[in-house]
Order: sequence, then structure tokens, then C-alpha cells
Amino acid sequence: MDNMLLQAEELEALESIYGEEWKKDTISDNSYSIRITGDVELFLTLDTLYPSEAPPTYQLMAPGLSKTVKLLISSACEEIYLENIGSPVLFQWIEKIKEIVESNIESNKSNATETAPIVNVKKAEDYSRYNVIHGEVIQDRKSTFQGHVCEVHNENDVRNVMNFLMQNKKISQATHNMLAYRIQKPNGVLLQDCDDDGENLAGGRLLHLLQIVNVKNVMVVVSRWYGGIQLGADRFKHINNAARTVLQDGGFIK
Repeated sequence: MDNMLLQAEELEALESIYGEEWKKDTISDNSYSIRITGDVELFLTLDTLYPSEAPPTYQLMAPGLSKTVKLLISSACEEIYLENIGSPVLFQWIEKIKEIVESNIESNKSNATETAPIVNVKKAEDYSRYNVIHGEVIQDRKSTFQGHVCEVHNENDVRNVMNFLMQNKKISQATHNMLAYRIQKPNGVLLQDCDDDGENLAGGRLLHLLQIVNVKNVMVVVSRWYGGIQLGADRFKHINNAARTVLQDGGFIK
């Protein structure tokens, strides 16, 4: 049985199970979506190599979920695919994501009803020493991209700058906040790392850009607000352009 036949049978089953919740993209022939909860929506694209050789591509529009929960979902989907290579996995993915999201909602309700313990009040972090520069907005098919850049000298700076950015309600509600940084330690050791924040491979591409232009002691964050229309490879072009532009605006590269 070839991929197209397997996909057709799987899609027919999903439509039967989820009814009107399962929606076909009116623009793309191989894209679908399903609402997990009120503010969590899953978008899926079926590649011609799925399921025999490649997994489906997914994007999760979930502004209310924490990065930890998004990473948990990503790991769970990867594990399910690796355990079922060559077989359809969409139903398993959807049900697993529902399970994780519902568990997170119940956990938040439970925490909210508990009496808060008495703790020592920690002095608020002073973010005034960080000069965060925000880049121009890039828009394409209802998706929006914006870069942010700041000079950093240690991993604590990276955490503080991210916390500072998350104080901005609009940035904190972005579908993805992708990060990369490179830090030159006084002893010559080079620290570098990245974070996809659910946008597969995006963090690595940002880090590669920093390596190409050879900047150090800098972190770049690109926020993306997903507009409901999948952009394919164009999203990486916009992520790269948003990062490069804000690095130029900050004077880190010519």
C-alpha cells in the first residue's frame, strides 16, 4: 500500500472520529487542523513521504502553554513516531497532545486552589542594564516575525534578557520565541546554544547565522505569531531575515 492510499484511509478515519473538529485547509491540499482546547490548535501537513519514510509536519498554536509543556509535546510526538515508523500516527499524536494539554490545565487549577506557602521575597531583577533592540516587523500570510537582540556576557544574562522579553505580553503570547546565543568567556571558551521553542530546526538556523557572521557576546531572539496559514520553507527565510536585520540595527554586524 503506497503513502497516498494510507493517508486517504487515515484521513477518512479521522474525519469519522472527530467530525467537524477535523478541518481541511482550504488553501493547501495536504494540510489539516484540529482544535485541542479553546486556545490550543494543531496544524498538520502530510508530506508525500508520510508515513513510510517521514513524519507529518505539525505546528501548535498555543499561546497559553509554557515552553516546558511544548517541549513535552514535541518529545511525545517524536517518541510516538519512532515507535511506529511506517505506520500512521496522527490519531496517536492528537490524543497524546490532548492528554498533555488537559493534564496541564488540571495541574494549573490544582495549583491555583492550593494555599500559597510562605517564602522569602526575592528582590526583583534589575533589567535596566540590558539594552534590548527590537527589529522591524515582517509579515507574510497572516504570520508575523520580529527579531530582538541584546549584548550578553554569561548564561545568567541570557536568562534575564528572556525574562525581560517575556514581561512584554505580546512577545510572551507569540507562538514561538526562538533563541540563539554565542558568548566568549574570559578564558577563551566559547559558549553557544539555541532553542527552537517548538519551531523545529529554527534555533539551529539562528545559531548558524551567528556563526557565519562571527558575532560573540550576543543573543538573538525571533518571535513568530502564527496566522493559521502554513508557510513551508518561507518561514525560515523570514526568521533569518528578522535576525539578520536586528543584528544590523544593533551594530553587531555591518
